[in-house]
Amino acid sequence: MTGSTNWTARTATWQARLDELRAAHHVPGATLAVLVDGEIHELASGVLHRGTGVEVTTDSVFQSGSIAKVYTATLVMQLADSGELDLDAPVVSVVPEFATADPEATAAITTRQLLSHTAGLTCDFTYDAGRGDDCLARYVEASKGVALDCPPGTAVSYSSLGYNVLGRVIEVVTGRTWDQALKDRLFTPLGLEHSMTLPEEALSFRVAMSHLGEPGQDPDPAPAWDLMPRSAGPYGRVLVTAADVARLARMHLAGGTAPDGTRLLSADAVAQMQRREADVPDKWTVSADGWGLGWTLYDWDGIPGFGHDGASIGQYGYLRVVPEAGVAVVLLTNGGGARQLYAALFKELLAELAGVRMPEAFGPAGVPPVVDMSPYVGTYEREGVVITVSAGEEVSGSGRLVYEFVDGMKDFSSPLEMDLTPVSETVFAASGAGPSFSEDYMPVVFSTLSDGTECCYVGMRAAPKSA
Repeated sequence: MTGSTNWTARTATWQARLDELRAAHHVPGATLAVLVDGEIHELASGVLHRGTGVEVTTDSVFQSGSIAKVYTATLVMQLADSGELDLDAPVVSVVPEFATADPEATAAITTRQLLSHTAGLTCDFTYDAGRGDDCLARYVEASKGVALDCPPGTAVSYSSLGYNVLGRVIEVVTGRTWDQALKDRLFTPLGLEHSMTLPEEALSFRVAMSHLGEPGQDPDPAPAWDLMPRSAGPYGRVLVTAADVARLARMHLAGGTAPDGTRLLSADAVAQMQRREADVPDKWTVSADGWGLGWTLYDWDGIPGFGHDGASIGQYGYLRVVPEAGVAVVLLTNGGGARQLYAALFKELLAELAGVRMPEAFGPAGVPPVVDMSPYVGTYEREGVVITVSAGEEVSGSGRLVYEFVDGMKDFSSPLEMDLTPVSETVFAASGAGPSFSEDYMPVVFSTLSDGTECCYVGMRAAPKSA
């Protein structure tokens, strides 16, 4: 019995399981697409909007969040394929206005480093550059002088800013806006008729509303459907159905060709994207074992995989691909305990369809190890964030972390205070982070960069020790 036939026989079972897990984790609505034996199968569950009660259907459009980075990376690799772009040339050779707070680093940062999150650029530089076609050019101009998380090439530090710079690279090389290049080079040749970048384009479709709320409760509709500016496009703003994401994954599984035989990427470019560029100290926030050129890389007990997570404000997406089995699974949601739904559902799906054993949920052991916290006590800083670590007063080896937004991000949230429980000598479990980003605990990882700098990883972002 083939995988596709097996899926067809168990469609009702998987529908019931999706419905059950979605309700249990207070996710208002979800769509699921499964690619197996070259065929895409779709399921839908719940409602698009808890206020209106409109049901989710398989053709419903969701915000994909950072899954958009895979689309941007694919466009960049097309330009490298054609010889229009050298991945190892300095970015300033293409975008002269690109600049950081460190002139030496600015001159050294390459497109390859941006793709693999090793350029040292920070993540959370948010700037509304307006709705014009010049929004990415204005964003890059506004980002001049933003401090680096770490020196280029010393570590992975997840960077949305870096992907917006890549979006501008695409515009300069192609002479088109990032949005138009995406349509012309990926959406149209792949037949992605339910993929778009702008809210007015989404109005033609059934669209999922974002929902926000406290963990363990049914969330309420967000104040607005789309809370991100147009300039967030290359790092977080592709609007899609789950099946269209699976179609992009199918092209990568097929060595760069569309179903009609059109070649969109060379087999070498596809392989380069899946080749490990860097190891990742934080292996839990997005389940990463390493990073390629755009792809998050996984190692499931020796079975390799690739994919990406996505989060906009109130919507969460998950893509996992198992090349050995030719399987891809896509889940798009509109709020609630999305991470918990993903963890439970994908664990079962990937085990049955691809023989994958996904890791258990991150958290401390029943009896945590005793760890000397003193080397980690201090202050860590990156752009817009100050992290303060102190030793716990009651339990030996425990700690306390305060995560504070400052400067341009000071209005994002009040300071977050978390208890730290040791998982290993360098890894701690922080409680109270919220279920959309970690099933129960958020990982906090202490690491030393290749240049000797001590840093604290929260959310895959490196914050160097300052005091």
